[in-house]
Amino acid sequence: MALGTPDPRFTHSKRARSSFRLALKISLVVVGVLWAIFVIDAVFGLRLGRFGLRPGSVPGLAGILFAPLLHGSVQHLLSNTIPLLISLTATLYLYPSSSLRVIPLIWLGSGGLAWLIGRPSLHFGASGLIYGLLAYVFVGGILRRDMRSVSVSLMVGFLYGSMVWGVLPIRPNMSWEMHLSGALTGVLLAFVYRKWDRVPLVRYDWEDDDSVPEWYPENSDDRFDPPNRQ
Repeated sequence: MALGTPDPRFTHSKRARSSFRLALKISLVVVGVLWAIFVIDAVFGLRLGRFGLRPGSVPGLAGILFAPLLHGSVQHLLSNTIPLLISLTATLYLYPSSSLRVIPLIWLGSGGLAWLIGRPSLHFGASGLIYGLLAYVFVGGILRRDMRSVSVSLMVGFLYGSMVWGVLPIRPNMSWEMHLSGALTGVLLAFVYRKWDRVPLVRYDWEDDDSVPEWYPENSDDRFDPPNRQ
């Protein structure tokens, strides 16, 4: 598999650094919201967990929207905090255009599919979203075949490869259904949006002219503002 080398004028540009900071800030806000909901629930005894996903139940459909926001304990939320921060930041930074569609679709897809296949019990937590984002980042990087994306894919595989066991029904108190649903949704979307968010690559003199993307002007201040898709 031939890997393209991202143009350092793009990856090291002020725009790229600004995009990373924005992605990190958004991810920190999302994680902060989850912690705020947990603290408010604990302090006021709201029992928000009842709004989780209940597969096969019509009232339980509300969990498709609310389940990722709810956690049953501090340990549960802590275990999801760092993976969510990393996966959400990576998705927003590497795939800024497709992420605007991918994140909502994974959110809804992980809950919707789990509602269809899940056990008739209460499911909640952000892990379905995390599995979907990690799957999207991992598969998306391999499909795009540039060194930056593939490097992040390898890092994700190294850090969270063991999470693949979470999609199997090996722990009765774990919602493997949401994990599996999120992962399948992420993989599917990685293929659907594989042509989005491609970065400019270094072009050498020996390469054919046909390999130069049409949106890559040589002398333009906007050279690093490619369209969303080819």
